Amino acid sequence: MSTPKAVSVEVRLPSRLGFEKVAMSTASAVAKLMGFREDRIEDLKTAVAEACINAIEHGNRMNEKLSVGVVLSALEDELEVKVIDDGKGMKTQPTKPDIDRKMHGEEDPRGMGMFLIQALVDEAEWVAGSNGKSSYVRLVIRLDKEQE
Repeated sequence: MSTPKAVSVEVRLPSRLGFEKVAMSTASAVAKLMGFREDRIEDLKTAVAEACINAIEHGNRMNEKLSVGVVLSALEDELEVKVIDDGKGMKTQPTKPDIDRKMHGEEDPRGMGMFLIQALVDEAEWVAGSNGKSSYVRLVIRLDKEQE
């Protein structure tokens, strides 16, 4: 589908694990409408799920009074996804984890999510909100012009 201008879809999720699946399904549906290949849609779903789980656990600290916003903006050749929470955000961009140290129990096995997100999408950016509120991660996945 050729999209002449940005089309936006917004979803609000409760800060409860399991609801990331709603964001995954929504992102998948938009990506299918845009003509993404199935393997890229799977990458997007995984990245969106991970971003939502991080927002629920770390941003909103599992506080069910807070919600997670997911905004999908479909352009002609890319899909941007913002996952917004009420946390303070990160002071620095994520660094590549030491997988060997994690495998040998020398580092916390958690903390792979941001690295995974970066590996699955074309762009990933973590933005701290002003006044310590409304931080977000911005994901961009580009439509491959050479559809197989």
